[in-house]
Parts: sequence; C-alpha cells; structure tokens
Amino acid sequence: MENKFLPICKQDMIDRGWEQLDFVLVTGDAYVDHHSFGTAIISRVLENAGYKVGIIAQPNWKSTEDFMKLGRPRLGFLVNSGNMDSMVNHYSVSKKQREKDLYSPGGKMGCRPDRAVIVYCNKIREAYKDIPVIIGGIEASLRRFAHYDYWANKVRKSILVDSGADLLVYGMSEKQIVEVADALNNGFDPKYIRHINGTCYMVDSLEEVYDDYVILPSYKEICEDKIKYAQSFKLQYDEQDPYRGKVIVEPYGDKYLVQNKPEKPLNREELDAVYALPYQKTYHPIYKEMGGIPAIEEVKFSIVSSRGCFGSCSFCAITFHQGRAVQSRSHESIVDEAKYITTLPDFKGYIHDVGGPTANFRQEACKKQITKGACKHRQCLHPDPCKNLTVDHTDFINLLRKVRSLPGIKKVFVRSGIRYDYVMADKDNKFLKELIKHHVSGQLKVAPEHVASEVLEYMQKPAGNTYDRFRQKFFAINEQLGMKQYLIPYLMSSHPGSDLNSAIELAEYLRDTNYQPEQVQDFYPTPGTLSTTMFYTGIDPLTMKEVYIPKTKHEKAMQRALLQYRAPRNYELVHAALMEADREDLIGYGPKCLIKPRESRGYSHKPNSSNRKMNNKNGKRDNSHKNSKNNKSDRNSKNSKNNEKRSNKSKDNRNTNNSSRRKKR
Repeated sequence: MENKFLPICKQDMIDRGWEQLDFVLVTGDAYVDHHSFGTAIISRVLENAGYKVGIIAQPNWKSTEDFMKLGRPRLGFLVNSGNMDSMVNHYSVSKKQREKDLYSPGGKMGCRPDRAVIVYCNKIREAYKDIPVIIGGIEASLRRFAHYDYWANKVRKSILVDSGADLLVYGMSEKQIVEVADALNNGFDPKYIRHINGTCYMVDSLEEVYDDYVILPSYKEICEDKIKYAQSFKLQYDEQDPYRGKVIVEPYGDKYLVQNKPEKPLNREELDAVYALPYQKTYHPIYKEMGGIPAIEEVKFSIVSSRGCFGSCSFCAITFHQGRAVQSRSHESIVDEAKYITTLPDFKGYIHDVGGPTANFRQEACKKQITKGACKHRQCLHPDPCKNLTVDHTDFINLLRKVRSLPGIKKVFVRSGIRYDYVMADKDNKFLKELIKHHVSGQLKVAPEHVASEVLEYMQKPAGNTYDRFRQKFFAINEQLGMKQYLIPYLMSSHPGSDLNSAIELAEYLRDTNYQPEQVQDFYPTPGTLSTTMFYTGIDPLTMKEVYIPKTKHEKAMQRALLQYRAPRNYELVHAALMEADREDLIGYGPKCLIKPRESRGYSHKPNSSNRKMNNKNGKRDNSHKNSKNNKSDRNSKNSKNNEKRSNKSKDNRNTNNSSRRKKR
C-alpha cells in the first residue's frame, strides 16, 4: 500500500524521489497525521505551499544520531515539544511524574525530555552548527517571554534565549510559517527575518526595532521584583491583539527580545483549506505493534468546528496562544468530515464531539472585533456579558442538525465545554433544548469552577447565581422533555484568591445541591496565564492589588479535601480545615454539618435518606426536621490564629446563615 505519510526515514525520501528535504520537523509527540495535532497541520501546510517536509518524532536526545537520520535540510529545522508543554506532559500539579503519556506509543512515558524544545535545539546545533532553527508550538508559544516556571520555582528566560533558536513562531502559525519558509527560500538570513507578525526574534539594539513598541521591565528586574513581574505581564496581556496590539520588547542585558504583534486569524475559507489538507487521520503505521497512540482515540470520531475563545478565563492559556477572536469552519467543511468519519471501519454511528475551546462559540464576540480587535480593558463575558456581545446560537443549531441527519450517524454529542453564561445570555431557549434533546450523552459537563464570588472574580468566571439559574433551567427542560440527564461541574481548588473560607463555601454549596465530584482539579500554574502570574507574585496584575495565594501543601490538601468532604479518607483534612477556619458549626449531626465529631468516626458519610432528601431539579432540601443540639447555629465567631491572614471576611459574614449564602450566589 502506498505510504501517504510524510517521510520519517531515508527510504521514504527515496520512495518519493527526494534527495534532500526543505525542512525537518522535530517533535516531542509520536507522529500522528491528524489535524488535531500541530505537527500534522504545520507539515501539511508547508507541503501544500510546495515545500518538502520530513518528520523526526520523539528522537533519542542522548545523541545526535536521530537528528541526522533525514540528512541536512535545505532550509532549516522546525522544533516543537508536541501538543502539550513537555513539563505538563510529564508532571502532575503535585510535581509527581505521570504514569501515562497519551501522545507516545502505547502510552509509554520517557519518550521525550523535560523542556523538550531546548534539548532538541541543543542537539540540532550539535549536529549542524549553523543550520536555521525555528521553534513553535504550545511550549514555545507560552514561554516566549520571561516566565515563572512552576517546576523550577523560578523565573526563566524566554525560551528563544534558552534554546538558541533563530526565530520563534507563536500562536496557531499557519500563515506565518509559510511566510518564514518563503523568506528562507528567498535567501534571508533567519536572524534578519523580522517583518512577520506572530514571530519573536532577538536584536542587539533598540535602533533595530522599527515599529512603535512597548518596552517591558528587563529580565533582571522581574527576577528581583515581583511587582515588576506583574507589571510586565499586564503589558503583555494588553497587547495580544492582531489589530490594536503593539510590538513588545523585553530587555536581556545588552540584547532585546522582540515580539511582533499577533498574526491575524484565518478567515473561514482559509480555515476550511487547512482542514481539507490530505491528512491520513491516524498515527503512522510504525506504532501499531507498540500499541498505537492513545491520544487518537479522543479525536478520531470528533470534529473541530472552531478555534479561539473570548471567554478569557484567567487560568486558561488560549488567550495567549489561539487568541480571543473566534474562527469557525463552514458547515460544508464540517459535514464533509462527518461523512468521512462514517466510512471508518470501526465507526459505530456516534460523533463524539463537534466543538472547540468553547463549543458554542461559532462567531466573533461582536462586529467591532472583526476590524478593531478585542477591547483592551473590557472582557466579553466578565463580570457580565457586554452589551455589544452578539448572542446567537442559530448557526450552531443548524450545523448540528445537518451533521446528525447524515446517513450512518446515530448520535452527535457536544462534549467540549460550553459557556453556560453565554447560554443564559441567549433570550431564546432553543439551543439548550436542542442540546439536551439530541446532543447530551446522559451527562453534560460544564465548568463553573467555584461559587465563592471573590474566587470567581480572580478566575474571570461568571459570578452571582448564573450557574444556579442554568442548572435549574437544565433540569426543568429535561423534565419537560421526559428525560433524566445530569450536570457534571468541573471544580477547581486552591486557585489564587481562594482561602479556607472560600473552599468551605464551595463545600456547603455541594452539600446543598447533594453533589460530590468524583474528580477535583487543583490549580496548575502553567506558563502564559493570568492566574500563574497571581500565583507567583501574589498580585493581580489587572489591578495591582494583593491576592491571597494558597501555597502550602497542607492548605492545598485541605481545600481539595473539602470538595470531597464525604470521602472517609478526607475526614482528618476536612476536620483540620473546619477547625482552622473556626467553622466547628459544620462538625456535628445536623443536616448542615459536613462531618460528624471525631468520637463518631464509624459513621457513614452518605446522606441519610430521611433528613437529606434532595430535589434534583432545584437543589432544595427537606429542612422540616430540627437541627441537632450539636449544630451551633448561633455560635460565637472568632478568628483562628492564621485566619486573619487568610480572609478579610468579617465576623458577621462568617455568621451569615446558609440560605443567605445561597441567595448571595
């Protein structure tokens, strides 16, 4: 059978009649020729532009041998770490090594080094001293400026400096990678390719920067002063827009990192063209005997319909990588892909997902964004939906109808995240009804993340009772349709701004809605996010005010345990948290207590059917029984020795009863 994958060895080049490649792309992932993988997109885009590209996937970085197996490329090496930052790929938030790598053969760990981009660049330089090297992908993109590195617990230089590469391409990169290739093909020295948007380069003097620019505090300054670090991030954050953004300069002693403004997003025709390239839609056959590549299972029967997100959650890196401008594929492009999926031999009739970073974003936030970019000092959805926000699900509804009506398709699910606040801003319930009736697989996953207003403010997530109203509407529509489906909320512990009182408030909310999450995500400080800057500096760079940061292992463990307070394994941590926060009123036998006293350790954490009966639709409990004497409803509130540092809440606030807490939310 003809091998339609791009060359991975000399024999593949011979079979194609190629003596030399134009580019060799080195990646930390196994080679999967599917458009959900950045390596596949960039290599196919370059191929479509007329360049000969070969792939070196997961090379042995202990020697130069693997880096030389395709020979010296005519124009240069392209380097990425894969679909994930290599440190996130390797380590959990507790900095323990993960057990499985979904992007490696058979899920095997150890197929790429830590800080893969830097290691690969060093080996390429060792093999070919003067060869042009261009770095890109998620690891390079989010580390393009000096950044706090959670794993080393220090501020690292831009990855362009540490890797010694000639050029850094950031963002989704389809446009700029072809421009870079054309410049190299036209004889440009890579160190002087400085005119392309969406790229970063180094210069020796500010006189070499020709456009208007914003200058950041120097690397030395941000290492020594966390206020300077926060100020630097704010300047970066403000200029990440292809229409109104300025060039950004970061000093490194006698050299300067220059970030050109972001590349403009692809229009619909351009995006369709990218997804129509001749991907093989699977992993290279060499991996079959090794157990395949697990990551393909997540995307094999799923369809990417859009990219970009104007939600701007503080802990999400999409703003710095894909941008706030939403781009979407045409119905025709998506329907064609759905038809192809139905021809796959193992397709069972179910499309697993039609979505993107946010599934129900299919258009720009407002008309202004098309020509002037996103607002500099205003978010589209936070703290409330902007009055200029276009809220319309019609296009997505029509798309889903077309896909689910295709022959051979039994069901089309929407499993990537939806913004429930955007749904609630829609005056028409048509989308939610269609979603519930046709596109939920028994459980709809949404991401409220928290309920405490101060935490939601730092997350840039909807506050108030938005999630509660969505929840009630979801169950009401299910009842109208005669269906019984569930909401699975993603929740996060230990985010900046979350103290023990905030975590307890969330635990009380889970108690009142009779829900205990099976999984809880601790906040993970990854490069390029607003939340990571808060974690490192203790400052919100948008306001320059101090933020409480839970950093000790013990407090983070307590916050996490509170979200699963019913689990017997968490008893001691929950007890310690309640005592430290002076919330003994939640230790007892009453319906509002989270745990029972220590002398009753043999009890079950499961709610008693007689006194914890819950209405699944509205979260109301039968409170006709009286509280036990151990439930101190009129307790005297006093600060524990550490509580003053953890919260600015007054004694009156801590004495507020649970019903008023729900009303506030």
